[in-house]
Amino acid sequence: MKPAAIATEADFVNALREGDRGLMNRLYRLHFPMVLHLITSNNGSEAEAKDVYQEAYIVLYENLQKPDFELKCKIKTYLYSVSRRLWLKRLDKKKSHTSLHDFEEYLPLVDDDGSLAEARFNLINHAMNKLGEPCRSILEDYYLNDLSMAQIADKMGYTNADNAKTQKYKCFNRLKKILEGLQNEDQ
Repeated sequence: MKPAAIATEADFVNALREGDRGLMNRLYRLHFPMVLHLITSNNGSEAEAKDVYQEAYIVLYENLQKPDFELKCKIKTYLYSVSRRLWLKRLDKKKSHTSLHDFEEYLPLVDDDGSLAEARFNLINHAMNKLGEPCRSILEDYYLNDLSMAQIADKMGYTNADNAKTQKYKCFNRLKKILEGLQNEDQ
């Protein structure tokens, strides 16, 4: 069996530009361990690492298809940089989104007859109605409409995303207090 020829950076760039599946696959396998280590060392799973690496690889591939794109670093560096940026975005999104589970301690326990989710929804909805504006809009825009803090700042007229984030924090704490009060009323 003939040993695989050693490929250079230029060979890999050309393989991506020309669609050489063999070298493309080799390149894909070559740098995945680096991204796997990055993701799993930073609260991620192997599946998430595969997703992030796939996205980074596609970014590289698509950029190399552009005639005016010039790769000014090693492929490994490029893939790592893009993967890192993508993972940081995902981590930020994970941290910044609250789900129904974040309200668990404020929700009454209901029999397992199917009314549990409805009771929880109704309680949170009632608390949101009591919360009032602008808090209701801020929390809905952030948690339900998936708007960024910068978008909320623009929409609500805050000077910057940090001010909007501070307001969101205050609103979230007010919502928790309302939920605590509603829970105490039901007991």
